[in-house]
Amino acid sequence: QVQFVESGGGLVQPGGSLRLSCAASGSIFSIYPMGWFRQAPGKQRELVAAITDGGSTNYADSVKGRFTISRDNARNTVYLQMNTLKPEDTAAYYCNLVDINSNGVNAWGKGTLVTDSS
Repeated sequence: QVQFVESGGGLVQPGGSLRLSCAASGSIFSIYPMGWFRQAPGKQRELVAAITDGGSTNYADSVKGRFTISRDNARNTVYLQMNTLKPEDTAAYYCNLVDINSNGVNAWGKGTLVTDSS
C-alpha cells in the first residue's frame, strides 16, 4: 500500500495561486501514473490532473491552462501548481495512483483544503 500526505492548501482570492504537494510512501510511486483529485461540497470526487511515470500529463477541461501537475520521482512527490484560481476550484484536493479508468487506486489521504476567500 502507498500512503499519501497532501499539503499546501489554504484560503485564496480569485485569481490567486497555490502550489499543492503530495508526499507518497512506497517504491511503486515511480512506476505508476499519479493524479490530483478534488471533491467539492456535495459533489463527487473528480480527477483534475494526471501524470505518467514518463511525465506525460492530462487535465480536466475545467483546469486546463491554469493548473500544472509535475512529479519528482527521487523525492516520491507530486505537485499541483494552481494559477488563476476561481471560486469553483474550492474543494478538498487529494492525490493518488491512477488506474486506467481514471480512478484512485490506493486508500485516500486526508487531503488538503483549497477555499475561495471572496
